[in-house]
Amino acid sequence: MEPTINQELTRQERRELQRKEIKEGKEFYSQKRKGKRILFWAVSLLVVFGIIYLIVVSSKNQKPRPGEAVVTQGQEHIAVGATHIEYNSNPPTSGPHYEGPAKWGVYQTELPDEQLIHNLEHGGVWISYKDVDEATKIALEEIAKSGLKIILEPRAKNDAPIVLVSWGRVQKFQSFDKQAILNFIKANTNKSPEPFAQ
Repeated sequence: MEPTINQELTRQERRELQRKEIKEGKEFYSQKRKGKRILFWAVSLLVVFGIIYLIVVSSKNQKPRPGEAVVTQGQEHIAVGATHIEYNSNPPTSGPHYEGPAKWGVYQTELPDEQLIHNLEHGGVWISYKDVDEATKIALEEIAKSGLKIILEPRAKNDAPIVLVSWGRVQKFQSFDKQAILNFIKANTNKSPEPFAQ
């Protein structure tokens, strides 16, 4: 049997070698712990910065939506012609409504409020008008035809010439304001209990 390297070394050399190995081991584990600490702090900083970023971004997105907020009155389905509680806005922005929504688009005759509330529940915008000139009506029709979830109709019960409604919001206009109307549509579409329903 050939002697190993450690057997050829003197006792003092073996001790020095052991001390050296122990020192190298400690340095290795020290470096490993240091690496773990650096990784821990790097991940912690990323999480903290991520949370700060989300707070900042969400606060920017929290700017008030156009229109006046109206307290919602539920989503109860009722039979056609059934009596129900009085709505708290004109036009209504929520509340008891018929089970079947209207098809999206432009109408030349008035539809029941109870039907159009279902469209609001699905995330749509309801534009109604009363006593407007032909040019305004055509401009409103162009806007309504450009959107996917818009209903446009004349409405005798309006208390303003042009009224936009979404789920829980209403905005009234005394005259046509294309940019304000588009802002309402953009900010309030799909802000409802069933935004992905058609």
